[in-house]
Amino acid sequence: MKYFKILASIALLLILMPMLTTSCVKEEEWLCDDARLDFSCDTVAFDTVFVTMGTTTKQLKVYNNNEQPVRISSVTLQGGKLSRFRLNVDGDTSLVVRNIEIAAHDSIFIFVQANINPNSSAEPFLVEDAIQFNFEESQKQIPLTAYGRNAVYHVAKPGNWTSIIDCDNWDHSLPHVILGYAAVDSLCTLNLMAGDKIYFGNDAILLVYNGATLKVQGSHDNPVLFTSLRHDGWYDTLPGQWGYIWLYQGSRNNEIDWAVIENGTIGLVVDTLANSNPTLTIRNSRILNQSRAGLLGQGSYIEGDNLLITNCGQATLALQYGGRYRFRNSTFADYWPYSGNRRKNPSVILNNLYVNGETGNAYPRPLEQAYFDNCIICGNYGSSNGENGEVLLDIDPSTGHNIKFRNCMVKSSQIDEYCQDCIPFANPQFDTASNLRYHPSANSPFVGQGNSAYITLPNDLDNTPRSMPPTIGAFELKGNKR
Repeated sequence: MKYFKILASIALLLILMPMLTTSCVKEEEWLCDDARLDFSCDTVAFDTVFVTMGTTTKQLKVYNNNEQPVRISSVTLQGGKLSRFRLNVDGDTSLVVRNIEIAAHDSIFIFVQANINPNSSAEPFLVEDAIQFNFEESQKQIPLTAYGRNAVYHVAKPGNWTSIIDCDNWDHSLPHVILGYAAVDSLCTLNLMAGDKIYFGNDAILLVYNGATLKVQGSHDNPVLFTSLRHDGWYDTLPGQWGYIWLYQGSRNNEIDWAVIENGTIGLVVDTLANSNPTLTIRNSRILNQSRAGLLGQGSYIEGDNLLITNCGQATLALQYGGRYRFRNSTFADYWPYSGNRRKNPSVILNNLYVNGETGNAYPRPLEQAYFDNCIICGNYGSSNGENGEVLLDIDPSTGHNIKFRNCMVKSSQIDEYCQDCIPFANPQFDTASNLRYHPSANSPFVGQGNSAYITLPNDLDNTPRSMPPTIGAFELKGNKR
């Protein structure tokens, strides 16, 4: 019996040994000097924070790379309870977290959020604080910075699925934030001016109702911006962060000039035309970073000039259910960088059929006109031959279709019968060295190959005067003079 008692005592000692070892670290063996710690960054900085909305969470990692454990007396915010920042120190959300111990060669996480109150400023304003680490005889600070921004919010009232925009009292001095659906009501016109900015939350949509109109008049130096709420880190160019601009069936006389539409699911959805005028006239604009399509036309009438549509997950341009379209001096360049650098669809899709999703029946719709003049269509989908090119013609020959590619350079052989004076497709040799995406280099094969008869705007998308003969696409060769 005595033998078994001895064994039991030894077993208990073995179980308790780790706890005894930890709890019996001698006071003089703890390091209590701020110089003994390393940090994952020297400042925790937030991108623009819209007031009252709060932010995503940033993290700071605190490393102990020493052979001995470190004790921090307390961690807090210098601004105390009035600070616009909040901390979570290794799971503890107290205003002051005390006696934090970090074992040798271990680390802790500190999570930081910002929530900024509104004020009267029309411009972004800097909000600052610091995380303060208190040791026995010293202190260490890690600065916190965020740019606050007041905004006008469009949020549906309880019980409603959409908010109605007050077009007559649109505030041009502040950015606007759309959460959910925001609609331009029937018979109303939303006028947006140079420098206006609209930010969209997840899946948010700007809806232009039947009989309503959207007028966008930006400038080269101050385009109207339609973009996502988040722009920190990789979110700055991440597709799919919001829904789309929906020019609903029956909306009319919509015009967009000098706009940037980025980081959504579909840049523009344009439904059936309402009258003999274009449903949408779009000029001098960029549509980029869309998870599905840049511009989707559905039996509509669209006129486009000086456009760059790029970086779309399915297609830069999808024109379905027939309709009427004309694009001049535009670049449809889709080098989608996700999903193994390959897309499942060509960059440009033309279709004159409507397929009923329930019955599977197909109904031809006349494609009255699909003209491309002085345009580039290229990308990283397949080869330059046959159906692997960058144009898909889903055409029912039993109904009308009027398709022309004139003075274009197109990565596809499927369109040969519809080409007039097109140049053979070759490596575009864009001027990537200068970070000017889709601008021609001096060796680009499409420089000076356009037809001046199709020039309707005197300057290109960079506001550079067009050369004569013009360069194909949205941009002239830098340095060219008319």
